[in-house]
Amino acid sequence: MGFSDGVKQRLAVVIELGKTVFHYGFIPTVLYLGFKKGADPGMPELSITNLLW
Repeated sequence: MGFSDGVKQRLAVVIELGKTVFHYGFIPTVLYLGFKKGADPGMPELSITNLLW
């Protein structure tokens, strides 16, 4: 059973949107989760300036 052309086009758009969201959202999500967890005991505090330097 094959998909119609309209379904294939919508599926392609959804997959492309998913790739774009993953591409631009992965690193910020990892950074957010790391800052939310905080530093391990004995390590310096996390801050944006530590991230940049």
